[in-house]
Amino acid sequence: MRIPGSPYAPDLIVIVGLFSTSLAHADLVKKSNSGFCHPPHSSWYGRTKSYIPFDSLKGCLASGGALPKGVSIGSSVGGQDESQQGRGYERSAFGHGWDDADGDCQNTRAEVLIATSTTEVRFADDKRCRVVTGRWISPFTGKVIQNSNRIDIDHVVPLEWAWERGGDSWNRAKRERFGNDPVNLWPVELSLNRSKGAKGPDEWLPPAGQCGCVARFVRIVKQYGLELRPDEAHWLRSFLDRC
Repeated sequence: MRIPGSPYAPDLIVIVGLFSTSLAHADLVKKSNSGFCHPPHSSWYGRTKSYIPFDSLKGCLASGGALPKGVSIGSSVGGQDESQQGRGYERSAFGHGWDDADGDCQNTRAEVLIATSTTEVRFADDKRCRVVTGRWISPFTGKVIQNSNRIDIDHVVPLEWAWERGGDSWNRAKRERFGNDPVNLWPVELSLNRSKGAKGPDEWLPPAGQCGCVARFVRIVKQYGLELRPDEAHWLRSFLDRC
């Protein structure tokens, strides 16, 4: 079977994919077997293993390729999408809401609730998409929460905080990964999450579990290579020395 509009046979496409490492660079665009053009900021970029490589998104589209959902024609050197260059923080820069990467109807929020509940969760219906009850211990207070309606999924390192310390230079794929990374997510009380907002630990600390929260914050900052300001680095070091 051939890809519509493509002169390449499937076997050749696989071979091209196997040798793509010699052609790969920051702007490599992958034309998938289904004919979609995936630049580096496409959420499907890393999952597209068999493809025809192109040097630009425009070149891929000119070959008969199509844009996947969520990808615009603007694409810049280094994999950033032009829609975010020179602009202030917007939540959409880290993805439009919670992701459902595996398409099983359980988005990131649901998966975090399932993974962190100390008992088996109950779903809203037989489709098992939306979690309604479970047993969660808040890292902010140590209190038990059983109704998911009382829970916000907190970003340990807030998205806006990360944007202002290097996240604005990431490509879309890395920002979406950061926004949905389970390591950076945990269930907490609605009111406390809203109180925290985009503040770092030097500006806001929870009533309980402060040492654990700050230690996890620092680990994620290091993991993603975010740039602490000198006063923040000094505060964090001093705080953890007292823990």
